[in-house]
Amino acid sequence: MENVSSHQHFILDGFHELGALRPLLFIPFSIMFVVSLLSNCLLLYIIVSQRSLHSPMYVLIGSMACIDLSLPLFFVPNMLLSFLFGWRGISLTGCLLQMYFIHFVGCFQSTLLLWMALDRYFAICTPLYYHQRMSAPRFLKFVVPLVIRNVLMNTGIVSLAGTLSFCTNVINHCFCEHMALVELACGSTAVNNLLGLLTVFLIPVFDVIFIFGSYVVIFSSVRKSGQSGVKALHTCVTHVVVISVSLTLALIAFLSYRIRNNLPAAVRVFFSTMYLLFPSCFNPIIYGIRTTEIRQHILKMLDRLK
Repeated sequence: MENVSSHQHFILDGFHELGALRPLLFIPFSIMFVVSLLSNCLLLYIIVSQRSLHSPMYVLIGSMACIDLSLPLFFVPNMLLSFLFGWRGISLTGCLLQMYFIHFVGCFQSTLLLWMALDRYFAICTPLYYHQRMSAPRFLKFVVPLVIRNVLMNTGIVSLAGTLSFCTNVINHCFCEHMALVELACGSTAVNNLLGLLTVFLIPVFDVIFIFGSYVVIFSSVRKSGQSGVKALHTCVTHVVVISVSLTLALIAFLSYRIRNNLPAAVRVFFSTMYLLFPSCFNPIIYGIRTTEIRQHILKMLDRLK
């Protein structure tokens, strides 16, 4: 009988249903990867190089660009090599490390949007105290607890996944996604599923509820004050667009694994991949287009290059 605990090496077999057409996926995913790298690097360069953009709001947008720049680096290069050369193997340790970094960095997408919502709340609802409340020592009380929460929850789900015994070593995914690995385990995975659900509730769900609660208060405040907060509200609309796109992809990816459905495996893998990769391409573009100050600096830079 096979020793089920012997699997220390796994095969990432996402999109295997495409057969000989699988290498063609290299083209769209490599284009998205390059767009993500270039657009986020450009956004970071503009924010870092322009002293007028060193206010808290732009620092948070720059932090989001760092997240969007680094997240694809943890899985896209390996995925592209898999498409081209069939390099699909990964060790259990490598799988757990990849899982940790993807989920840890990924969860900061919603957490940064929460901090951005706080920034807009202070700017619009308490403008006289904005600089006082957004000073580093005071804002840290909103930063430190959420960072600790993200570290603890992600460490918990990855550590627990590492204790499982696996009946098979073929992961139907292009990277080590938590549920894609857990569903290979022998025996009960109830604790893993429970902790995974708790992590989803305490990080992205909590963040989104807080974000939308903040924007309800902000929109109500602007409506009562007339035109005084319209300019600041423009940035809020940008954040809402980013949140809506990210939340929709995340919800589809989450439900595809948690609820019984007839979705083909390739569709589940696609949405799980888009949930991480598409925001990394979309966010810097939407911030560059809709944030007036950033757009103006980008246009000036392009004029100098002519």
